[in-house]
Amino acid sequence: MIRINRRQAIGGLAGLAGASVLPRFAFAQSLPLPSSPVALNIIDVAGNLQLTQAAIEKFAKENPALISKVIFSRAPSPELPAKLKAQQTANRVDIDLVLTGPGAMSDGITQGLWIDVWTKYPDLLPKADEIYHEKALMMQKNFGQNEGVAVVYSPSGPLFEYAPDRVKTVPKNAEELLAWVKANPGRFCYARPVNSGPGWTFLMAMPYILGDKDPSDPINGWEKTWAYLKELDQGIDYYPPGTTATMKEFAEGTRDMVVSTFGWDINPRVLGVVPKEAETFALDGTHWVPDTQFMCIPRGVGDDKVAVLLKLMSYMLEPAQQAYTYDKGYFYPGPAVKDVPLNLAPQESQDVIAEFGRPTYEALIAKYPVEAPLKPQLLVAAFEKWDREVGANKMNK
Repeated sequence: MIRINRRQAIGGLAGLAGASVLPRFAFAQSLPLPSSPVALNIIDVAGNLQLTQAAIEKFAKENPALISKVIFSRAPSPELPAKLKAQQTANRVDIDLVLTGPGAMSDGITQGLWIDVWTKYPDLLPKADEIYHEKALMMQKNFGQNEGVAVVYSPSGPLFEYAPDRVKTVPKNAEELLAWVKANPGRFCYARPVNSGPGWTFLMAMPYILGDKDPSDPINGWEKTWAYLKELDQGIDYYPPGTTATMKEFAEGTRDMVVSTFGWDINPRVLGVVPKEAETFALDGTHWVPDTQFMCIPRGVGDDKVAVLLKLMSYMLEPAQQAYTYDKGYFYPGPAVKDVPLNLAPQESQDVIAEFGRPTYEALIAKYPVEAPLKPQLLVAAFEKWDREVGANKMNK
């Protein structure tokens, strides 16, 4: 079964500009390990298990005295915060670890759903500023803050994927993209941003590409972006609920062009969901909006399980486990920590990247700047405004 349901939005906490994050507090706690093995319930709302399940299962196998079994489940990102909040209100939390992209992460920060593991248990986790590479550390500080533990990283996008046999003139800039979409109604689409990695990447990059007044303020600083998206909407017949649907329609020939990212270009072609012949382009003036996925422990999880989960988190940040995240290009490149070259990855991953990766990507990644994504509260506001003013009448078809 193909599991390529994907990541969503990005941010950091408001009011923390210039403040120290991930501090080493004097009240750091130590936790005793459980006296008997515990069962862990892990829920994935970001497609993260494709990158991490093998390493998690490896940890469980190597630590039978700590873990009796691991139960994996999946859920749509927008549904998770309300479900978790209800469990916490009832004091009956049955989710031990959440693997999340920025969508549920943002809601969890704003609603206080997560344990602030970096401040409560700094001696039980590695030092973030020593292990993460520069861009992943930026994401950890600006978005994960003290609650989430970054486990994978990608410069993400936005990219645009197209069928070269059907798209003869490739847009070079935002103006040409708009003209192409209006001239080819129904042949272009992107998924609802709150539940789509390419969707939120596209949404947050456009203020930079269009030269908006304040790309960090979607309410008061995106005048050009909202006008552009509404005009683009004239050539779009509906917005799929997630990225998987856009790729399926692209492969079937219903769409000639869709919004994509590095991982969403490589992985579906590896899996045969999208034809290998598909091509990609980036708009002039692109700014990459990176994506990161996090491990989060919900408030209400017992200390015995928290102790085990912290050991698991530390294990997942070791280079040997990080090398698994190259996977089949799903979150290209994947590792969040330093010094994890492709030659450490399983041979299958090395072969996949050699065949389906694009030689131009490293130069393309280096060519354009990387921007810190929106802060959680503003991210939620951007999603709500898009739902209300852009996609309101075209999301349920």
